[in-house]
Amino acid sequence: MKVNSYYPVITVADVAATAGFYETNFGFTKGFDSGWYVHLVHPENPSVNLAVMESSHDSLPEGYRKDAQGVLLNFEVEDVDAIYARMTASDVEILRPLKDEPWGQRHFIMRDPAGVMIDVIKLIPPTAEFAANYDGDKLPT
Repeated sequence: MKVNSYYPVITVADVAATAGFYETNFGFTKGFDSGWYVHLVHPENPSVNLAVMESSHDSLPEGYRKDAQGVLLNFEVEDVDAIYARMTASDVEILRPLKDEPWGQRHFIMRDPAGVMIDVIKLIPPTAEFAANYDGDKLPT
């Protein structure tokens, strides 16, 4: 099967506020905006996309028209420390402070206005214990 594109769509009550959060904090721009659905594209990497959809929209199946929950979006970045400093200086809620993990991540977790968790990550060398779990050419350095 050929997959042409893949991106998450998060369902929220306030589409404009949530889309604005990702525009302000991650630099996304709107590729499409119908009010109830906003497709965001990252200008530095057009293959990085995220969509925000009104959770009560009738295109969703009944019984699933609710805000996203239990979702964790990962953003791999070059300078996690700078982003952490910027986020802690703002009103963004930090759920887990900046930390180095033995499996090869320096990261922190915050939340967006709809309650979706965002894990902001910089890959770092893992400990020897976790290095063995990586496919050889995928090992962070």
